[in-house]
Amino acid sequence: MAKKSAVNRNLMVRKLVKQYASKRDALKAIANDDNRPLEERFEARLKLAALPRNSSKVRIRNRCDITGRPRAYYRTFKMSRIALRDLGSAGQIPGLVKSSW
Repeated sequence: MAKKSAVNRNLMVRKLVKQYASKRDALKAIANDDNRPLEERFEARLKLAALPRNSSKVRIRNRCDITGRPRAYYRTFKMSRIALRDLGSAGQIPGLVKSSW
């Protein structure tokens, strides 16, 4: 089980990303538009830099929903390899069969 502080920090980052997503997208569109004047684009970059760092989408860490483990994460199932194997062996994931050869 991962530290609760790390899991809670990641939840806070997800909340901030959702809160600032529209504002960040609008500022990025202005800053990357070559048809706008240079001063306006620079002003948009400054406003973008003034936003909280944790409101950036790249700050989100994929974590297992069950254990909070940050490594070996399967996006399809939203869980780590260990939790996936445990639930798969218990037959709780439809269509998942443990292979043996």
